[in-house]
Amino acid sequence: MEKMRIDKWLWAARFYKTRSLASEDIDKGRVAVNGQTAKPSREVKTGDTVQVRQGAVQRTVVIAGLSGQRGPAPVAQLLYQETADSMEQRAKLALQQRYAREPAMSQEQGRPTKRDRRELEQARHSWDERWSASVDK
Repeated sequence: MEKMRIDKWLWAARFYKTRSLASEDIDKGRVAVNGQTAKPSREVKTGDTVQVRQGAVQRTVVIAGLSGQRGPAPVAQLLYQETADSMEQRAKLALQQRYAREPAMSQEQGRPTKRDRRELEQARHSWDERWSASVDK
């Protein structure tokens, strides 16, 4: 096998769980082959450079082999070699996320108390009475 569709290769190399998910991301412009955005039917061969963006993670890999079927993960990892820059960027991103602030800690207040709710309700009713569009009685 000399050439193969990019969506099928991404599925066989276990970047995506299904070919349709791979095709969707390719259509969204998240996959580039040799620096150019690809279409799902784009044919790739060994030696091509593929850039795949999954969430915040950008991976750049060089195709080392082609496979027509999806195999186990250790076999799938033999189909590509990740570049040193890509591995370094992923390590930096993982470290950055590890030391990022916990989202729950950024909340200053939690759920309103009963007292807070009553104050809100009282303020809302006074606003409605004050700025009503109805005719004064």
